[in-house]
Amino acid sequence: MIRSVTIKDAEAITNIYNYYVESHIATFVEVPVSVVYFKNKIENIIKKFPWFVFEEDNQIIGYAHGNFWNIRSAYNMTAEVSIYLNENVGGKGIGTQLYSKLIKVLINQGYHVLIGGISLPNKASVALHEKFGFTKVAHFKEVGYKFNKWVDVGYWQLTVNNNKK
Repeated sequence: MIRSVTIKDAEAITNIYNYYVESHIATFVEVPVSVVYFKNKIENIIKKFPWFVFEEDNQIIGYAHGNFWNIRSAYNMTAEVSIYLNENVGGKGIGTQLYSKLIKVLINQGYHVLIGGISLPNKASVALHEKFGFTKVAHFKEVGYKFNKWVDVGYWQLTVNNNKK
């Protein structure tokens, strides 16, 4: 079931995220974060952007949210999108369901451009973004360094044809 995030979800979200901190290049954070970190992040993000969790058998197994891509006012119709899933649920369509809901809400809120940043290589994330019509618009070589190796970052963009302002 997909539902809006609550502060009570912070611990489960922290556990999902910290898996990637400790074992994957999906995030450039290198030290596990605290539950307080995510409580603050949830409180700040939901003031302006949607944040959804996927709950199954009373367990949070994934989340997706929008956020500022850039805080300057001229970017106020552009949102960054982010998604993380429990490491054991890939390939079950949960990411597709979460992104479908998130993108629909962001479009209904009037956002014109959605941007996803992806540490590369990450075939699953690239495939998910491209499934929704995102196209690659940038590739930065060796801009991150994690696990003793240089990591590239690509940006995928979805431009929505709406004129809401």
